[in-house]
Amino acid sequence: MVFSSLIFLCVFLPIVLLCYMLVPGIRTKNIFLICASLLFYAYGEPVYVFLMMGSILFNYIMGLAIGQENRAKKVFLVLAIVVNLGLLGVFKYSGFIISNINDLFGLNIHTPDIRLPIGISFFTFQAMSYIIDVFRNDVHCQKNLARVALYITLFPQLIAGPIVKYHDISQQIENRSLSLENMTLGIRRFIFGLSKKVLISNTVAVAADYIFSLDTGEINILSAWLGALAYLIQIYYDFSGYSDMAIGLGMMFGFTFKENFNYPYSAVSIRDFWRRWHISLSTWFKEYLYIPLGGNRKGKLRASFNKIIVFFCTGLWHGANWTFIIWGLYNGLFLMIEELAPKLRAPKLLKHLYTVVVVCVGFVIFRADTLSQGFEIIKNMFTGFNVNSHTLSVFLEQLTPLFIVTLIIGAIFSFPITKSLKAKLQRSSSCVAVSVVSIYIISIFLLGICILSLASGTYNPFIYFRF
Repeated sequence: MVFSSLIFLCVFLPIVLLCYMLVPGIRTKNIFLICASLLFYAYGEPVYVFLMMGSILFNYIMGLAIGQENRAKKVFLVLAIVVNLGLLGVFKYSGFIISNINDLFGLNIHTPDIRLPIGISFFTFQAMSYIIDVFRNDVHCQKNLARVALYITLFPQLIAGPIVKYHDISQQIENRSLSLENMTLGIRRFIFGLSKKVLISNTVAVAADYIFSLDTGEINILSAWLGALAYLIQIYYDFSGYSDMAIGLGMMFGFTFKENFNYPYSAVSIRDFWRRWHISLSTWFKEYLYIPLGGNRKGKLRASFNKIIVFFCTGLWHGANWTFIIWGLYNGLFLMIEELAPKLRAPKLLKHLYTVVVVCVGFVIFRADTLSQGFEIIKNMFTGFNVNSHTLSVFLEQLTPLFIVTLIIGAIFSFPITKSLKAKLQRSSSCVAVSVVSIYIISIFLLGICILSLASGTYNPFIYFRF
């Protein structure tokens, strides 16, 4: 993976970008991007690239069938959804379902060992977005196979999102332009995203991984909270870093992807948090599941039930493990409580603290290998007073200067501080030129540090690669 990352940064991306700029015409550029994207995916998934190509062809045909405006269009829609979800089910959930049946009924059915294709959840949901948008007449069915293929395979967001809905990008596939300004802004955004992953997420991940690998008896209240907070920072900078990289790459090729994060740790409720966290997934479920279920049009009780269904699916989407399902239901439960409970007036700081604690505890379940491990760590977070020489040393060993500084920087910049500073600088015309030059100098410096870090072999795969 280290070698792959360096190849992408130093070889694949520069060559693809240069060739893309030289290739004339939007149609030729699209074909070139499809080939580059398939090559990108095939590098890591040489067999499953054919699975994705089959998915593209199937959804293209279904789109044509649904777009005929006949009585059978609903049948084709159901068929398309069943096949797409069935594909996801076979590769992602078959082993999980069979193992649970075996445990429940004491059976010994063979559990298939199927390797999960990278990014299958993302490209399957994008394919479904296209089909549903055509059914709703939000877009015309695409008669050009290459355009459907480009939408599903586009490499900047292919393997870890954000999930791009077809109606948000259909016009850009057919007509877009390159500009020097967007190119430079995209490069800068990509570098900052890479830095979030390599310099912050990977650094705090060392402590998080170590604490979650320990026997729960070795963890006291201090190390439990340290591991939970380290993972809180790790997953945010990991996933938002990849999203920044994807958005930056999109800008380089003339695409505009919607933001996927909006400082979620500054939220003052769980509802507010989910408006800011993994926005592409939450809006996908809102548009294609929550609203079709009735949304909030049938009263608070029905709306709360719909949210529970949505967050059960949200948890299940993340992986075939009870930890993800319970994490999803846990978030749905707090959303239901916020929906039904009387509105209480409280200081903003208290609301923020409540949100961070709830989210932090939830991510312990998300990170844990098993439910029992997750619940034990949560128990230690609130009752782990077994502070002895061993458990204390476990805690203190993680408090290296690099970890402490990185954790503090990560916590500070998870709030919209840079946004506020940028706004203040823009008010002063004399500071604008200096700030722009400074940002690009910082970007070059960060890129150099990231390359050195990757070359040293300290890179960890993105968390969302496995989803």
